[in-house]
Amino acid sequence: MNKRSLLIASCTALFAAAIPAHASKAPATPKDVAAAPKDALTTKSGLKSKVIKAGKGAQPSASDTVTVHYSGWTTDGKLFDSSVKRGTPASFPLNRVIKGWTEGVQLMKLGEKRRFWIPADLAYGNNPGGGRPGGLLVFDVELLGIK
Repeated sequence: MNKRSLLIASCTALFAAAIPAHASKAPATPKDVAAAPKDALTTKSGLKSKVIKAGKGAQPSASDTVTVHYSGWTTDGKLFDSSVKRGTPASFPLNRVIKGWTEGVQLMKLGEKRRFWIPADLAYGNNPGGGRPGGLLVFDVELLGIK
């Protein structure tokens, strides 16, 4: 291998290592984004969810800080936020997010991935302003850590 080829190979490896392992293109829009399926779990508040991948172990409480990967869509299929797309999980106190997240993530076990259909009154409302999406929101959430 000549010096130029070695330099190109080294730069390629360096750039590949700099890209987060989870970084990817936008996640695919779920087929059931417009409405929850009939077999979804429904809580008293109206939150609906369905386990995509089972987890094991601990469940967080509202006072815990959780680390998650997530993607959020409006019911017309528009992706409005995604830690998956950014390639970096998010961590936050569970009692400092929308009510639907606080309630829903407490249902999860570590390692679980779940889809949530969050009604407007548990999210940002119907006309929140400030660039936030309104109405029913759909999130895929994977619980990676609990502190």
